[in-house]
Amino acid sequence: MTEPPKPPNQPPTPSGYGHLPGPPQPGWGHHPAVAGGGYPQQGENPYAQQPPTQPMHPAQPAPPMPQQGYLPPPPGAPTAAMQQAGGMPPKKKTAVLIAAAVAGVLVLAAGGYFAFAGGSDGDPKKPVAQSSAPADAKPSGEVDKGDGSGNGSKAGEDLNAGRKQGEDKALWLRTAKIDGPGMGVESAGQWIVGDTVVKSVWKNLTAYGVTDGKEKWTLAFPNPICSVTRQTTAESKTVVMFKDGDGDNATCNQMKQVDLKAGKEGWTKEVPSEGLFDIMTFPSLGITGDTVAVSRSGTASAFKVSTGDKLFGSATAEGCKPGSYTVDNGKMIALSACYDEELSNEVSGADPVTGKKSWTFKLPAKYKVAAVYSLDPVVLDIGNQDKKERAIVVLGPDGKQRATVNGEGGFATECDNGLFVSVAVCSTTAVDANTLYMPTVAESGKANEIVAFDLGTGKVKWRTPAGDGRTITPIGAANGQLLAYRKATSDQGGEVVSIPAAGGTPTALLRNPSGPSAPIENGFYMSKIDYVDGRLFISQTRLLAKGTDEKLLMVFGK
Repeated sequence: MTEPPKPPNQPPTPSGYGHLPGPPQPGWGHHPAVAGGGYPQQGENPYAQQPPTQPMHPAQPAPPMPQQGYLPPPPGAPTAAMQQAGGMPPKKKTAVLIAAAVAGVLVLAAGGYFAFAGGSDGDPKKPVAQSSAPADAKPSGEVDKGDGSGNGSKAGEDLNAGRKQGEDKALWLRTAKIDGPGMGVESAGQWIVGDTVVKSVWKNLTAYGVTDGKEKWTLAFPNPICSVTRQTTAESKTVVMFKDGDGDNATCNQMKQVDLKAGKEGWTKEVPSEGLFDIMTFPSLGITGDTVAVSRSGTASAFKVSTGDKLFGSATAEGCKPGSYTVDNGKMIALSACYDEELSNEVSGADPVTGKKSWTFKLPAKYKVAAVYSLDPVVLDIGNQDKKERAIVVLGPDGKQRATVNGEGGFATECDNGLFVSVAVCSTTAVDANTLYMPTVAESGKANEIVAFDLGTGKVKWRTPAGDGRTITPIGAANGQLLAYRKATSDQGGEVVSIPAAGGTPTALLRNPSGPSAPIENGFYMSKIDYVDGRLFISQTRLLAKGTDEKLLMVFGK
């Protein structure tokens, strides 16, 4: 592997933006065994900074790569969450520049990843399951159901007033009024189960009817919910983590099984330690079959969703030690640190029941996994922080490198990864059997685009612009179609569109109304988006919790 040239001192054109060594040799992959109501106005963002509108200068030091494969800091060391608590919110999106490089490898120069997680609360007492929580833990709010009649329930405003021909409807808006801690509260969970949408807010899970927004049930937790996964079992059961206390030193180490269909809680267990350096910092969850993986700060373990019994973990793994298990689409991979002289890292296929490796892909020296775009097929964003080198590689079913991706443009990734945060599958990229879809950076006042890459050749297949100064983001891909969300503006509603995998003109599946609902829809930041059965669900993943009404969940449909 040749040494790459040093970055130039002047910003080059994208086609000359940094170089990476040639792709890993085949031997590296082997097969071993708004107005009023407290809504943020258009343009405001109480949590996150916007991505830079120009590519980062290659000569600048790159932001830290996620510390996959490294030991966590000693207790008391500054963390990203502390910075957040001190008024330094993380970035929602990170701009990365992609350019063609030697040997056909895609380079993402100076790409950074930032942690987003709640602050830690603390109480040495162990929690006890209870059926109710303090009164202020439950979000209070009313449903504003726009019906086009001009008599909406929120300050007399109808969300569908002035709806134009061809526009669909805002079905309802749910608000929350919470008087919480100074740093705000998490509201990251969102699940659509049949005729119900379930939302997590601070210390509660609450279910609403998808058609009318009326509350169906609420489960109260003794302490703040601190980690969720959108994944469930076939029986609509999931696992939610909450803290072991409500004070400043509480740890996110309690697991609870929840039946989202019935609105009932199951077992509650504490995550057992995997050793001296197992610090429960920003744990992440993933579910496949009857297995839930819990990854945190370079340590990982897995449990049965049905019983909570432990299946396997880092402490008993053979060879390189898994620091994170990434789960998606019924697949599981282990991201492992080898602790050799070069502190090398590897990626392995992992059996969800035993944790045993089915294949292994060895990363080049000093490279780490910065992001995972897909597990079927496996598509990885890898990089060398010291040399400011990044690449996207595609692996085959046997773990051997199948292709590298190359193209030009500034790309936005939203992977929720950062220092000491486990690597999860990115939420604003999409992959089907042979195509990777990535959004470009949305510059102020300019339309971005979605770029489709052929995973067989690594080359660009097509580009589809958002148009009209809008922003478009992938939200899923299946059955030869990409689903994407065209974001709302202050006077235009958003859209859900489909684009054929082979390229072509986007087809609008849902056109949200302009008028009163558009600035509300446009004001959702750090949002969770789902499109299920012809309905679009948009919700906040964090609330200010200052005792005033905040928008929480908005639903659109026909």
